[in-house]
Amino acid sequence: MVAFAVVGVVALGTMTQASASPTSPIYQQKSANYIVDGASTQADRNRVGQTGASIDAVEGDRLDITATPVEALKIGRLGYRITRTETEGFPAADSGYHDYAEMQAELDKAAKAYPKILQKLSLGKSYEGRDMPLIKISDNVAKDENEPEILYDAHQHAREHLTVEMALYLVKMFTEGYGKDSRITRIVDTREIWIVPDMNPDGGEYDVSGGKYHSWRKNRQPVGNGGYKGVDLNRNWGYKFACCDGSSPVVSSETYHGPSAFFAPETQHLRDFVLSRRVNGVQQIKAGIDFHTYSELILWPYGYTTQTTAAGLNGDQQKTFATLGKAFAKSNGYTPEQSSSLYITDGSIIDWLWANQGIWAFTFEMYPTTPGKGGFYPPASVINRETARNQDASLTLAEYADCAYRAIKKEQQYCTTSPSPR
Repeated sequence: MVAFAVVGVVALGTMTQASASPTSPIYQQKSANYIVDGASTQADRNRVGQTGASIDAVEGDRLDITATPVEALKIGRLGYRITRTETEGFPAADSGYHDYAEMQAELDKAAKAYPKILQKLSLGKSYEGRDMPLIKISDNVAKDENEPEILYDAHQHAREHLTVEMALYLVKMFTEGYGKDSRITRIVDTREIWIVPDMNPDGGEYDVSGGKYHSWRKNRQPVGNGGYKGVDLNRNWGYKFACCDGSSPVVSSETYHGPSAFFAPETQHLRDFVLSRRVNGVQQIKAGIDFHTYSELILWPYGYTTQTTAAGLNGDQQKTFATLGKAFAKSNGYTPEQSSSLYITDGSIIDWLWANQGIWAFTFEMYPTTPGKGGFYPPASVINRETARNQDASLTLAEYADCAYRAIKKEQQYCTTSPSPR
């Protein structure tokens, strides 16, 4: 488990706005973890987020954030108390997590053991050339059947390693449970399931390089002219990209959105796959979960606005999202809420999946709730418990993929029994 220690309140007196220019040495310093006290309202959280800092967790009026020194200074000038923390190194117990090679080996093993129901494919290559695996699970896996499809993706943010374990858990659940568990068998027989276990293999490998954690969030793509690396993949999607102070234009920021939507090859590849599932104009992927850590939340669109309804999201749709989110929360104990309830984000995957493709898309922020329980680096001893915690919710989403409006008892109004065109 990673221990956090407070190491000092950020000094503000000697740093003027002029001296903190983009060419100043302070801009060259790496991001670090901080605690922000006094951010008790959504407006407070939005102000903190608008500096470009990544808000990692919220507990009362305290925020756990990752920020550059410049962003930390800005937050201090807003009047909040901001304190830097440090993390200790990679504990031996965490060897239970799968690195990139181990993940690939597990997927290869599953493909060999269950060839009739599982195919291991590829989304494409990451910026540094690593293959991004794509798993398909269905009863006639080699055939493109006329069945509702579900997408589970993980690890957009490099340091969120528990999400890779979540994807591997889903692979194991659907394959080992097929023919043994009636619920799982029924889903595999009537759905096409897509799993993307690692959206950010470059960032993930860097984050654990050298045998210790680096608290790295972004991909490893060069940006700007100063030797900077990294785009926040979950701010690089094309719907409301960089619209609403929910991401940062500063290349050193944790939430840097990139120079343009889909600038990152990793987001390009998943976008292209999703678009490829449109058949005769009809999107075959009906629902999805984007797994993250941490905070134990279930989130739904929109993130870019605090309005519960907006363009492309009417009252019945909002009610369907909320009803399903609350149903998921009953099984895993997370807090269900609209994505913007804590703070504004723009360019996120779930906003794009819903607004652009009509996919019922949720973000699950997994265990834990606080840094004191491990933050981004919970001990490997919790992997089995915390991945199994999402079994029922993951299966429930798949069951509703044919008609999400069933959740609000309006399937006759919105859903058709005729098959999607092929």
